[in-house]
Amino acid sequence: MKKLIIGVCIFILVMIAIVTYKRITNVGDYVNPPINLKITSNAFKEEGFIPVKYTGRGEDISPKLIINKIDPKAKTIAIIMDDLDHPLGVYNHWIIWNIPASFNVIPEGIPKKEVIPPLGNAIQGKSGYGGKHYYRGPKPPFGSHEYIFKVYVLDTALDINKDSGKGELQKAMDGHIIQYGTLKGKFGN
Repeated sequence: MKKLIIGVCIFILVMIAIVTYKRITNVGDYVNPPINLKITSNAFKEEGFIPVKYTGRGEDISPKLIINKIDPKAKTIAIIMDDLDHPLGVYNHWIIWNIPASFNVIPEGIPKKEVIPPLGNAIQGKSGYGGKHYYRGPKPPFGSHEYIFKVYVLDTALDINKDSGKGELQKAMDGHIIQYGTLKGKFGN
């Protein structure tokens, strides 16, 4: 019985350590500016259900995003997509940056590569979802989860390593965000 109690205590401590680590390294938002930009998609409506096509249970391709009224001073766009309801806290699925600000429509199905020539050589960094350099769609382990696409319009191009993750991207954007908007959707059982 004593071994079982010790085992349970160790398990609980390990889980607390994992959750704490995830919350530190894959935290919600390092920068959280006010929303002053409207983001839409022809794939789903705000707070609506994300079609299976754009999820890990379907084709696992990124949805089309439409960015309305980009500031003329803008240089680039960055996007972060997170699962807000993951058991370990906010869980990152996709990051991409250095999309030229002339792209007010981000097309569906961004290629699964680090550098995206059709998007002005935009860079897809390492997501928290398996450390991949591409979009990983919703695939909640259970229940229905809320997902958020965060779009940042910046006054500069970012000079960060292609292997950067969400935290490095957020630090690099800090002080350069001139517009910010979100699009939320749900997916799950």
